[in-house]
Amino acid sequence: MNQRVPRLRHALAKHGLDGALISNAQNRRYLSGFTGSAGYLLVTADDAVIATDFRYYEQSAQQTPDFRLHKTIGGFEAWAPPLFAGLGGKKVAFEAGDMTVATHQALKKALATLPETERPKLVPTPNLVEALRIYKEPEEVAALQRAVDLGDAAFTHVAERIEPGWTEKQVAWEIEKYIREHGGDGLSFDTIVAGGPWGAMPHAYPRDRKLEAGEGVVIDMGCDVGGYMSDLTRTVVLGKPDDQFRKIYDIVLTAQLAAEEMVRPGMTGEACHMIAHKVIDAAGYGETFGHGLGHGIGLQVHEAPRVARTSTDELKESMVFTIEPGIYITGWGGVRIEDMVVLEDGKARVMSRAPKLRFAG
Repeated sequence: MNQRVPRLRHALAKHGLDGALISNAQNRRYLSGFTGSAGYLLVTADDAVIATDFRYYEQSAQQTPDFRLHKTIGGFEAWAPPLFAGLGGKKVAFEAGDMTVATHQALKKALATLPETERPKLVPTPNLVEALRIYKEPEEVAALQRAVDLGDAAFTHVAERIEPGWTEKQVAWEIEKYIREHGGDGLSFDTIVAGGPWGAMPHAYPRDRKLEAGEGVVIDMGCDVGGYMSDLTRTVVLGKPDDQFRKIYDIVLTAQLAAEEMVRPGMTGEACHMIAHKVIDAAGYGETFGHGLGHGIGLQVHEAPRVARTSTDELKESMVFTIEPGIYITGWGGVRIEDMVVLEDGKARVMSRAPKLRFAG
């Protein structure tokens, strides 16, 4: 069995818990390797069980050989009581951030059919497995790098071809097409392509609108490779950039490079955020940078740690996160530049290699 389950057991013991019921899809995958869309893991001090239905019996046998299969036939009332057999009075954690109220009520109702002395005590816990996932193992960093590399290649492919007359949706489709034709499993999120004033919205969506010569275009994209995600933002210009664009771009790039150079293990997410924010604020644009500087990334595109104002998350070795400052001006547009970094040997190693300040067209 991989070392992730023993690490979870150590965490359970540390928190005075006897077991954990894992419902979150990424957490299931992280602990067991199971990629199916339905099922639960039950991990205790001396057992590791995967509970899933007929659709996944064969898949779970292949992907989770170290887990005992518990077949789920019917509703909770049919299969949950035998799953929890032997755990009477034990504290079993459930993922409060993932399990719905309706599911929790159905589970409690099913367990209420057991004699009182045989019922486990369900304890809500946030981020039990996520606290393990925040530290990326070497093979995870390598998996993330593969996703980053494909995202870089997809961006470069499109940036070299984009021209006035392309629609934002066309840019987004060309990115997705490249990713899928070159080994990607899909997108890590819906691609953002925002031309001209539309770029003033950090999470704009691509439209049928045609891109125009001379305007900036914010492209925020990512891909899924083997379950690990990438996240990349670049801002390009179709043609020759004007003085305003050059000025804003230079401020954002300076802020980003400063954060990448100065971030160190032991800093809080807020301290890292403020490195970039101070650069932008000193240039007179502090109020136009309203989102966090970055976020952790792994099996999900947004996970711990938070790199933002008010974040008390401590940045540590082997954490992977984004650094993505931006300036957004209503009526004009925006500039955002984003890399993924990993903390190694006391500093940030930039994983993203897609070109910056690349003016296409």
